[in-house]
Amino acid sequence: MGYYIGIDLGGTNIAVGVVDEQYQIVSKVSCKTKAFRPAQEIADDMAAAAMEALKQAELSLEQVAWVGVGTPGSVNPHSGIVGLAANLGFHDVPLTELMAQRIAKPIYLENDANAAAYGEMMAGAAKGLDSVILITLGTGVGGGIIINGKIQSGFNYKGAELGHIGMVYNGVPCTCGRRGCIEAYCSVTALVRITREAMQLHAKSKMWELAENSLDKVNGRTAFDAMRAGDEAGAAVVAQYEDYIAYAVSGIINLFQPQAVVIGGGISKEGETLFGPVRERAYPQTFNHDPQNCTQILKAQLGNDAGIIGAALLGKQYESDASK
Repeated sequence: MGYYIGIDLGGTNIAVGVVDEQYQIVSKVSCKTKAFRPAQEIADDMAAAAMEALKQAELSLEQVAWVGVGTPGSVNPHSGIVGLAANLGFHDVPLTELMAQRIAKPIYLENDANAAAYGEMMAGAAKGLDSVILITLGTGVGGGIIINGKIQSGFNYKGAELGHIGMVYNGVPCTCGRRGCIEAYCSVTALVRITREAMQLHAKSKMWELAENSLDKVNGRTAFDAMRAGDEAGAAVVAQYEDYIAYAVSGIINLFQPQAVVIGGGISKEGETLFGPVRERAYPQTFNHDPQNCTQILKAQLGNDAGIIGAALLGKQYESDASK
């Protein structure tokens, strides 16, 4: 049996897993990234974590086919260079070369959101499909686009920024400097903003009690928990948030018509409380009304492991090219 190593490099943590041919993680190791230090030092820790994961799995490097790395930022998978990753302090870092100097195996490099999308397609919610869009709703809104089994990121490897598609002209300011982006309406940060605005308008809302009477303690669950407790203001916040997501998702479906849109991030844990209304409101806004032949809207399955599994399987992209 062959194995693959997947490395999910984040701004806070480095997570490494050994993945088997059934696409299951057989061992996992993590350590702190300690961002904004030399890339060589981060590569040292990535390699050390990979060897520790192998040790825990009682495997040798000879049993590993390749190593895949998912990293934030604009990534050229062919040159192996991370152009810009602001939360790591990387600028034109030859990460593939750095890792190849430390681990004598083929190294594959990709943007972390793209790797997570690949993981969900290969082993998660969209297993068995080959045209999949992943949207992650967290502090921001991330995304990955896979069409006909291939990761799509544009000619300059800066594409698939789904969170920064315009949604409302001259709308709410976004962290990217534009206004009205999907991220400004569909992120958990946006949900917290909408919740706080509603609380200020409804002094008797259950949301105040749930947030311990402090706007600073509002989180992504506050409005949902208030709705479940029968609070009308909380229910209105949830409905508005679901409307925004449905509108964004319907636009993405109309653009790509993928087999599935997979939604991940912390808020996806709300399950059908979120997904049922989003589907109900998104589908009528799409240009395909055939219920037997429409895009599925699915909850991500792999959670934080998506990046590890997707990175570990990146070599499959190149295997399929070589077989043609």
